[in-house]
Amino acid sequence: MSATRMVLTALALALPGVVSAQDAVIRLEARPDAQAGDVARDWAMRIQGVVTLPLEGGWTGIAIGPLPAARAEALLGQLQAAGRVPADAFVSLPPPGTALTPVGATPEAAPAPGVWLRLTAHATEDEARAALEAARADLPEAGLWADGEGFAIALGPVAPDAAEAWLPILVQAGLAPGDAAIVPRGDLGRALDAGGAPELPAPGDPEPMPPLDAAQRDLRWAGHYPGPIDGLDGPMTRAAIQAEIATARAATDPGRALRLLSERRAAWAADQGLEVLTDAATGLRLTAPMRALAFDRVQDGMAIYGPRDGSGAALILFSRPGDQAEMLHMAGLVTALGWVPRPERQVRRGHVTLRGGNDDHLGGAEMRLREGRAEGWVLIWPASDPVTHARLMAQISDSLAGD
Repeated sequence: MSATRMVLTALALALPGVVSAQDAVIRLEARPDAQAGDVARDWAMRIQGVVTLPLEGGWTGIAIGPLPAARAEALLGQLQAAGRVPADAFVSLPPPGTALTPVGATPEAAPAPGVWLRLTAHATEDEARAALEAARADLPEAGLWADGEGFAIALGPVAPDAAEAWLPILVQAGLAPGDAAIVPRGDLGRALDAGGAPELPAPGDPEPMPPLDAAQRDLRWAGHYPGPIDGLDGPMTRAAIQAEIATARAATDPGRALRLLSERRAAWAADQGLEVLTDAATGLRLTAPMRALAFDRVQDGMAIYGPRDGSGAALILFSRPGDQAEMLHMAGLVTALGWVPRPERQVRRGHVTLRGGNDDHLGGAEMRLREGRAEGWVLIWPASDPVTHARLMAQISDSLAGD
């Protein structure tokens, strides 16, 4: 008979109940009362004879027993040698009369259907918990698992066809290492922190791609595409599409992923209450966050909209006769006035963009030449909300370009 079979046979002889003066238990771990049930059921799925016992201070012990003390010591040595229990497990003699509650692998504790993506493996629990914290920055549903050989960070459960589709996407995006694998629940051992089931939809029929210039605008709004809106299928555009698929995780098919991105953008715009602003002083028309803005004045040919209700926002519009030199002069003026602090500049013939910020505010600007005029806008926004600022810049740029 194998050593493992001998262990299971010995455990099957244990009849949990009430501790007598001669009874011992093998203490596995202790958990707060609210957590103990799930953890104990997970132990019961891997080993027989698991019981719980009350401890002081709102804690519950998880153990194997009851057993004669000598048998408990021998069994503990076998289990530790096989790596089936923690190295710090120990034999305890609870006070006589302590109630031991048997724990079974109940239907509620049965593994969820599906498979797991095993992301990384680690030798120590401290190393694994640090890796779990890092993984959850991008994959918040990731969990921590332990078996007899070490610890693993895993993501699941996931439908098998979804796992096959998503694993290479996560690897390509750097969210999973190249040796990540699809494994069944049984390969993971017991859950120290099971995490949650990720929303990774199964692949479906492909959808047609939208026009690439429209896709580039939506990808810029989402923060993935920093390049020009040229409608060309270049490496920057392809990388942005892959970034959207990997981060939004709404679909593996590029056509469907871009359609869902466009819908998400439209819902965001409706939620922001964006309005079409037609400015009489400059003749410019664009979409703007008018809930946060109120017209202030016209000064030196610039229309200035200040903050509404303490929003911390501002919008400056300008349009004046000029050429490339005038456009660059306006870029220098915007920087000198501090509207765009410490700007990063993108300059090409007939077009300038500025983006910068400090502890007080974020600033972004776009200038262009059109029909003999240098025209553009500056958006100032609270420093605490960079995502909205970036999205509004994309929205304003797109609406002005479509005028």
